[in-house]
Amino acid sequence: MSAKMEVARMGEPPKLLVQGLSKVFGGGRDGLQPVEAIASLDLTVNTGEFVTVIGPSGSGKSTLFNIIAGIEQPTSGVIAIDGDSSAQRAGKAGYMLQQPLLLPWRSVEENVMLGLDVRRVPRRQALGQARELLKRFGLAEFARHYPSTLSGGMRQRVALLRTVLFNHSFLLLDEPFGALDALTRLSLQMWLLDLWQSFHSSVLFITHDVREAILLSDRIYVLSARPARVLRVVDVDLPRPRRPEQLALEQAVTLEQELIALLLKEQKL
Repeated sequence: MSAKMEVARMGEPPKLLVQGLSKVFGGGRDGLQPVEAIASLDLTVNTGEFVTVIGPSGSGKSTLFNIIAGIEQPTSGVIAIDGDSSAQRAGKAGYMLQQPLLLPWRSVEENVMLGLDVRRVPRRQALGQARELLKRFGLAEFARHYPSTLSGGMRQRVALLRTVLFNHSFLLLDEPFGALDALTRLSLQMWLLDLWQSFHSSVLFITHDVREAILLSDRIYVLSARPARVLRVVDVDLPRPRRPEQLALEQAVTLEQELIALLLKEQKL
């Protein structure tokens, strides 16, 4: 049993607990036909865990994240963060979408400190924290550059650091590397693992890339086609620290084939 699992066993509440979650859109006074996006979904992220969600396109993964982040409310079910199941979840997780969404008129350091500005942290303090983080992760020389001068991979790094500085305890990452080329994506995957281990963050991650899920994760949740249900939960039994060459191991290849077969069966063409 890992140290993280031992902590959970000893009674510490999980970082995230989702029980019996459902979400239905429409069907009210708007006259729209109701659409069930999520149906009775259970999910857990323990403290310090890296958990990934995979599933067919349109299966409700982003809806799940919006509910966890407090952007949307569930139709039914429980969402508890650090044992708190109140409906006020905004700000309890750092949330990053696929697009970096950097503000073009703000420099790199000013984009990284954006979440602290929203929280009204004094500017000098926020700027100091942003610069320290940029230095720690090798981006100090780009602190005063603007997003338009950066590569796609560099913009994703900046967006990740902005998310971490907002709340490094719990990160919701919705396909952050989906638009990148293969080599840049691999570089960012290893960079993310370094960042995760440095901050001992709890991470919930969405991807359509099964190999990415295996490389990064402690556990993988496989969702069905809409309405989203959990089809399978897989523990990824590969030693850490992870390296790309581990994906060539027999157990990783077998797991990849099993997950792809499961997803293809669910994908509605």
